[in-house]
Amino acid sequence: MKPSRDILRLIEIMAALRAPGTGCPWDVEQTFSTIAPYTIEEAYEVADAIARGDMDDLREELGDLLLQVVYHAQMAEEAQEFTFGDVVEAITEKMIRRHPHVFGDEQARSAGMAKGMWERIKSEEKALKRSARVARGLPAEDHGAGYLDGVPVALPALTRALKLQEKAARVGFDWTEAAPILDKIEEEIGELREALSSGDTAAAKDEFGDVLFALVNIGRHLKIDSEAALAGTNEKFRSRFHHVERAINASGRTLDTSTLDEMEELWQQAKVEERPA
Repeated sequence: MKPSRDILRLIEIMAALRAPGTGCPWDVEQTFSTIAPYTIEEAYEVADAIARGDMDDLREELGDLLLQVVYHAQMAEEAQEFTFGDVVEAITEKMIRRHPHVFGDEQARSAGMAKGMWERIKSEEKALKRSARVARGLPAEDHGAGYLDGVPVALPALTRALKLQEKAARVGFDWTEAAPILDKIEEEIGELREALSSGDTAAAKDEFGDVLFALVNIGRHLKIDSEAALAGTNEKFRSRFHHVERAINASGRTLDTSTLDEMEELWQQAKVEERPA
């Protein structure tokens, strides 16, 4: 089998890998749940390639992410649920439906993206989903679901916190300014101190989560993306620690034989060197 630019070849390769008896034993035994972590990982690697500006790596990582879509579609086809073609049809239908100002008739295109259009389209989509549930013999509504249950659990925790807060804010459950949130952060830190003082590790974990949630909230009000801000701090930490490591190695020593005071001094040097001249 030869490489190809045709998506059908990738679908054929995936089907061959999953074929019982003749395929790859590892690929054959995988399920939606065992593959899901790889799907998330590949999405992060795409984001990483973009952040580094590495277009060659981005091309490769996009291919890896595409393979994940084909993988899930192949398993769904084996279960007689849907095919890769169904996935493509669903997303093309959605994109056309959500952009009448681009793909609609002349009147819709000339009207542009009218106020409230997005909300109306989303409402129509929910009606279509209800109809689909009824067609499958299911209740029109999942009565166990709450207003916030549509926020995916699998999102990174900071991102999910942001999405939950944004959705709650749409119905007015939100502070109108940043000052009360700062008070809330101080309150949560105080409760964390109390939990630590009591030695209650379960309470400390709970209060620590409350601090993080409140920090995401202040970031949202300040128009700061928590994931992006933390990613920047992570890189800053890596860069400074690398400076410490280089300096220690240059002196003929190693990290594990250096004292905290020595490393802290080099850390401060790294901070000074970061400052613009």
